Amino acid sequence: MQSRKRTIARSSTIRRALVWAAQLMVFALSGVAAFSLRFDFGLPSDSLRRLSYALPIWIVLKVAVFRLAKLDRGVWEYVTIVDIVRLAIANLVASVLSCIAILIMAPGGFPRSIYVLDLLICFLGTAVIRVAVRILRNSLQSDRGDTPGRRTLIYGAGKAGITLLCEIQNNPRLAYRVCGFLDDNPGEHGLRIAEVSVLGGGEELKSIVDRHDIDVILIAVPSASGTEMTRILSFCHAADVECQTVPGLGDIIEGAGLANQIREVAVEDLLGRTPVRLEEECIRSTIEGRVILVTGAAGSIGSELCLQIARFHPAGIVGFDIAESPLFEIDREMRQKHPNVPFYPEIGSIQNRARVDEVLRRYRPAVIYHAAAYKHVPLMEEHAFEAIENNIFGTYNIAMSASAHGVEDFVLISSDKAVRPTNIMGATKRVAELILLALQNGGTQYIAVRFGNVLGSNGSVVPIFKKQIASGGPVTVTHREMRRFFMIIPEACQLVLQASAIGKGGQICVLDMGEPVLIADLAKNLILLSGLIPDKDIRIEFTGIRPGEKLYEELRSLEEDTVPSEHERIRVFVGNGVPEESIHAWIDSLREICETRDIGRLVIALKRLVGDYSPSTHLLELMIESREQRDFTVPLTLSHS
Repeated sequence: MQSRKRTIARSSTIRRALVWAAQLMVFALSGVAAFSLRFDFGLPSDSLRRLSYALPIWIVLKVAVFRLAKLDRGVWEYVTIVDIVRLAIANLVASVLSCIAILIMAPGGFPRSIYVLDLLICFLGTAVIRVAVRILRNSLQSDRGDTPGRRTLIYGAGKAGITLLCEIQNNPRLAYRVCGFLDDNPGEHGLRIAEVSVLGGGEELKSIVDRHDIDVILIAVPSASGTEMTRILSFCHAADVECQTVPGLGDIIEGAGLANQIREVAVEDLLGRTPVRLEEECIRSTIEGRVILVTGAAGSIGSELCLQIARFHPAGIVGFDIAESPLFEIDREMRQKHPNVPFYPEIGSIQNRARVDEVLRRYRPAVIYHAAAYKHVPLMEEHAFEAIENNIFGTYNIAMSASAHGVEDFVLISSDKAVRPTNIMGATKRVAELILLALQNGGTQYIAVRFGNVLGSNGSVVPIFKKQIASGGPVTVTHREMRRFFMIIPEACQLVLQASAIGKGGQICVLDMGEPVLIADLAKNLILLSGLIPDKDIRIEFTGIRPGEKLYEELRSLEEDTVPSEHERIRVFVGNGVPEESIHAWIDSLREICETRDIGRLVIALKRLVGDYSPSTHLLELMIESREQRDFTVPLTLSHS
């Protein structure tokens, strides 16, 4: 290591010595050339005497100015317009100071044109040697351009594309040979950028790929919308060529350069969602130095919440979950990624009030993020009582215990399925929201955060589709018109933290989910991303809507009023709750219904509290079966309250 440091220091010293030798030569020659030009290369004896006075002054002052301007420290191989501008300013300052010094110190009779000529010649000389070094370096790299590498087109002739081209050209380790640009702006076609031509647009991709024998397309359009990315992807697959993409600016800043972050196109790119802008100071004030408890910490949302929370330096994170093995895994991940943040894995069920009280009494958390829930719609239609016991009674236990133990902030992870629910899962999430609204009495601050499907979470369509594609298909979609809102896991968790920081007690914060995605299109794009052709290599099969599902999800109901919040991606609903006494009595009644396992009374109880709940046909059939088995009548006409 010491030997390497000495070698680097020696190399740096030699380079700076060469830089100063070149600059001193230019300073001296520019003065001589100025006098020679002024007197048509026939210097009289008195002019030689003036030159002998002026030359030391020019050299000393230019050396001082260039040193102060740090123009001896630049890397000439990467000279830019900014460097040339600095060079011009330094030459101008040095010439002005030299002019003043010569007028004061040297004999009179200096022609005024000498100063201008010296300035121009010195500027041209110092600029030319820098540009010459860069040209020489580029020419040497061009000579290496015939070395083997993947023949590449860059899709996008904007700033990202040009930056990517420069990095590929400057990094001989990157195995790409850029043969041209593609751009959908017709005005760019035919232009040459850094000696690389813009060959055409996406519509011409197939013919360009065939003509130039292209191996890979690098998509350098980080601002592309989901629709645009889907269109570009379809062009690439029609041309039967591999495609990769580059990240947005935020990822580039956090990473190690643009070219090093080239990756396969992912399904997240097709959502075309703009990066979340976090007000980190606001979030930090909520989390830093405080103990945070996350229920469902071993799940996809809960585990990501733990990782995101750790960035803001809490005093500790308590991960509460009933799933032993996943909790063990998130404990290991937290210790590896955030060793300085204490993580306390605690096994337990939110349905066990005594265990919940025990954990809160031990750690005294200031904030609770309640992510534990049963969430799979068709499965919960078959297990309605279990959904009630976990999503309603579990939330009630955590919320009541939070109040009893002085928790300051309680954040419920809710769902878009709570809006005009058509299934048990959605109804239980709406009841959980109403419980928090009822308990808001000036103590613990209760907030609900509502959003849609999370791409890549446990049980979401993307992992299911990927498994189906890997096994050769078919990919099963319930309905051609099925649409859902999607977010990626980190984005959802970041916005949850943001909402909890800006929300106030008794509010339901709704995250901006963008435009809903057609599930059939999502399936087709995943097949394309796998290098296969939909309905040719992999068949898409429509299986019909499952119990409790609806074609379109909503994020707000007509009865709720929405107002903007401090964050452009979060809006706030201030809905009417129910009195606290009523919610306690309703919970007690619901417990008695669950003990008797009476599905008819359960549905009626849910309808009385959630007036816009529409039970699924499947659940109504279960009610009829239950009536026949119990030999008593269940009223099918449900009154709205």
